[in-house]
Amino acid sequence: MAALPLILAIDQGTTSTRALLFDGAGGVQATAQVALPQIFPRDGWVEHDPEIIWRDTVQVCRDALATASDRAVAAVGITNQRETAIVWDRASGRPVHNAIVWQDRRGAALCQRMVADGHEAMIQARTGLLADSYFSASKIVWLLDHVDGARAAAQAGRLAFGTVDSFLLWRLTDGKVHATDATNAARTLLFDVHRQDWDEDLLRLFGVPRAMLPEVVDCAGRFGETTPSLFGQTMAITGMAGDQHAAMVGQACVAPGMMKATFGTGGFIMLNTGDRVVASRNRLLTTPAWRLDGRVTWALEGSIFVAGAALQWLRDGLGVIGAAAESEPLARALDGNGGVYLVPAFTGLGAPHWDAAARGALFGLTRDTGRGHLARAALEAVAYQTCDLLQAMQADGAPPPATLRVDGGMAVNDWLMQFLADMADLPVERAATAEATAAGAALLAGYGAGLHESVERASQVWRAAGRFDPGMTLASRQALVRGWQTAIGRLRGSPA
Repeated sequence: MAALPLILAIDQGTTSTRALLFDGAGGVQATAQVALPQIFPRDGWVEHDPEIIWRDTVQVCRDALATASDRAVAAVGITNQRETAIVWDRASGRPVHNAIVWQDRRGAALCQRMVADGHEAMIQARTGLLADSYFSASKIVWLLDHVDGARAAAQAGRLAFGTVDSFLLWRLTDGKVHATDATNAARTLLFDVHRQDWDEDLLRLFGVPRAMLPEVVDCAGRFGETTPSLFGQTMAITGMAGDQHAAMVGQACVAPGMMKATFGTGGFIMLNTGDRVVASRNRLLTTPAWRLDGRVTWALEGSIFVAGAALQWLRDGLGVIGAAAESEPLARALDGNGGVYLVPAFTGLGAPHWDAAARGALFGLTRDTGRGHLARAALEAVAYQTCDLLQAMQADGAPPPATLRVDGGMAVNDWLMQFLADMADLPVERAATAEATAAGAALLAGYGAGLHESVERASQVWRAAGRFDPGMTLASRQALVRGWQTAIGRLRGSPA
């Protein structure tokens, strides 16, 4: 029996870089991972070193491929942290500055001016997004305005911009391909999602030269080939999508009404709306779920800036826990939350508030407050923020999903998943593979390489490894929600 073809998935995330080898049936044959250092130059600023991203990508790919023996890799898929902006010199390939990460808020003042000047309605109508520094445009502007000579070089066509997918594609193809896929382009504030092209009015508004932008392509197709010197073989790059979009595919949320939540550094909830473009009235995002064969499947999305990052703060910043996994037994040991609420607005509040000026706060501390209360508050905050997004989606006319499919590092926490099911009053299903994002990239690459008849058919391998059904009383749920809403209100300057 012939060996199943292998697909290499590169998953370049906010806190780690990973490579996974999948077989044609979706099984993981090898994995390699390395942590990505975070750079915090000042309050609200977050950066990554692009050269470390590149070095680590090459290393984890080599480590994963070392297990493949003499089996050929049929395709490569790339998935990435979205919105993170990198600008590099076309001649040398060298970045002009550190990558400015999606969490970074240095562009907030520019975006606030856009709103004050009355541009947000146009921005939202064309991009499906809000005028917020979460997205790439204000990051590009900062780089052009603060790196010596950058604006003139960009106008002359000497600089290239890309999100992480685009930067990796450039490097993997030795500078032959400057492209991005539709999902990543849609997170820049510069892309008209309806026309599926860069928008000249938005480029003028932000002052971004079109010459520095990549070509926008489908999420599956033949984008280019890896240069042979990197991995000892030439591999076709045939799949590419932002991490949350890849997770939608990996979670098999391929039919309208299906919903997934990914809980990693941040938390991201996406609802498949099929061919229906839902213009949110509740400050959610209208975004392509993916684009295949020139056809867009749409999604409604809500973003939580801080999810697992709150546990990292408890671990690394306060020393309250030694590892993220300790949060589960600490939370489980308590009868209740003791009235303690954490609003983890370390880099502002995401949807549906979009408050860049907000900063994190703890409420309800007493002399009885201990490590367990802090750990539980960090976990509970993920569920409360998810419920805020679910309510906003329903207010936009989306019916409640039959289930909420979850993945990401925090999804392994049984206590959190049960609490989420209780608070959302919705069954929660955890994917059998913890690698939903990479699996989605592999599925897209397999489709782009002609190995799959369709993404829908390929995704039928999805299985649940755990289900959490709601069991909390309505009175208990309402009391907890009131506490959360009071904390949010106080954080934002109102009594409730």
